[in-house]
Amino acid sequence: MSAKRSARTKTRTQATLITTSVPPAEFPVSAWLRKHSLSMFFVLVAIGSLRIISTYSVLSHTFDEPAHIACGMEWLAQGTWQYEAEHPPLARVAAALGPYLASGRPHTLPTMAQLGLANLGVKKMWDSGLAILYQDGQYDRRLALARLGILPFFWIASLVVYLWVRKYVDELAAVLAVFFFTFLPPILAHAGLATTDMALTAFAGATFLAALTWLANPSWLGSVLLGTTTALAILSKFSSLLFIPMALIAALIWYFAADRPGLWTALRNIRKYLLPLFLAVLTSLLIIWAGYRFSFGPVPSLASIQLPAPELFTGIQEVREHNRNGAQSYLLGEHSQTGWWYFYLVVLAVKTPIPLLILMLSGIVLVIHKKDLGSSYRGAALALAFSLGILLFAMTGHINLGVRHILPVYIGFSIVAAVGAARLLALSQAKKWAGWLLFGLMIWMAGSSLAIHPDYLSYFNVLAGEEPANVLSDSDLDWGQDLKRLARRLKEVGAPSVAFISFAPADLAAMGFPPFQPTSPVNPLEGWNAVSLSVLKNRRMGLDNMRPDIVPWPERTQPGERIGKGIWLWYFPPSNAPPRSN
Repeated sequence: MSAKRSARTKTRTQATLITTSVPPAEFPVSAWLRKHSLSMFFVLVAIGSLRIISTYSVLSHTFDEPAHIACGMEWLAQGTWQYEAEHPPLARVAAALGPYLASGRPHTLPTMAQLGLANLGVKKMWDSGLAILYQDGQYDRRLALARLGILPFFWIASLVVYLWVRKYVDELAAVLAVFFFTFLPPILAHAGLATTDMALTAFAGATFLAALTWLANPSWLGSVLLGTTTALAILSKFSSLLFIPMALIAALIWYFAADRPGLWTALRNIRKYLLPLFLAVLTSLLIIWAGYRFSFGPVPSLASIQLPAPELFTGIQEVREHNRNGAQSYLLGEHSQTGWWYFYLVVLAVKTPIPLLILMLSGIVLVIHKKDLGSSYRGAALALAFSLGILLFAMTGHINLGVRHILPVYIGFSIVAAVGAARLLALSQAKKWAGWLLFGLMIWMAGSSLAIHPDYLSYFNVLAGEEPANVLSDSDLDWGQDLKRLARRLKEVGAPSVAFISFAPADLAAMGFPPFQPTSPVNPLEGWNAVSLSVLKNRRMGLDNMRPDIVPWPERTQPGERIGKGIWLWYFPPSNAPPRSN
């Protein structure tokens, strides 16, 4: 009898172990998303692409776009890189390719005087870029073609997010991460402009992911891939020269803190990386040189030594000088030439959707308490290291011009938020509040992104208050993108003339403006007056060069009609002018 009881007890124990080892049933939606993660990736990227493309005809060119287009056109049509070396060629050539194929050629460009831009003091590259855009009266078409050249970088960045999470977490989290990334207003904004920031985002993320794969298996193919992505990142923007190493250093610090490998073990492993690293470096150097059309010449900053790709070294030196001198910046009502260490913290706090911030915090807590993450720990921790490495370095710089300068951090943020969301989803099987919380956050994220269309560039969350211009300006709010809207509104009201200073260099007459003159910073003129918020906030309408104690008249006046997100418009009959300043 004792033996029989023992056998029955053993059977019950085995049954109990089998029952408790079976994971709880997964939600049907979760199982479907996991099974169809690749299809959902294409759907989300297609939705994001359509949203981006639909902004082309609404938003006019921003401040930097003409310059980037002109430099890329120079590379394509003339084979030279003389306009400016501070930015490398890749994204600029991509932006110029469409207009180039549409027969926009630098050698046919009119002069600044012919464009009526002689008094703007812009560089020749802006003159050339504007001429390309306005050529043959096809402004909308040429601008759209230029912006289409940047769209593939959005696809690459989204693919990096998907592959990263699928490799280190799972398919469900990969879908969530791509959803967050492709619904982020800052990502949609800069993926829709002919600038360099989306290319940097794509290849900084691709290089970090390629480096992780290479470190796990330093194969020859992996070495070529690492060298290629590194070269493309450098050819996108020179900030990658420090962003990528800082991100890798942050990941290395995490590795030593988490895995605690012995020093001698780490040193012994270095040997297997030497030859593959040499191949990666060689590949990278060759591609970078090809990006500068295999140029060879003297480098003025290096005692005119003859080197391959001299424009590369000149450009790096120009970036160093720019950072040392700083840039005119605006934050929370203050102005600075050298910026603030907390600038990008404020930027991320007000430019990132609140639901993503909440899910990011959830993901960060899980990284700290890694026991709750299981196999997802490595993917979330590496993503966090990637973004923190970039952010911490950017906080030491003196060029504080907007979220676009740290755009790659959203790759890591999207991944960490996806891990937090996946944890909430798993928790919801036992606690229903977790499921409802996640559902509410996802709807909030999607709703806030859709509601701001097409003004992704000017997106702010509720933390910025009712008037975001009191927090930030420039490319975070008004980068010149509302000129077409202002021209249309002036035509609707039959304005015979307007007083206006455009933030972005432009041919206002070609854009349909009535006769115009510069806005007075001290007192408005009778009739129609328009003010760019970046001209008002960031440059104080030129008052710093006159009397700093004078407050610009728009700040002494009730806000007028808002045009888009970045321009105010007033009409002042002679009897209704605001109080004048002496």
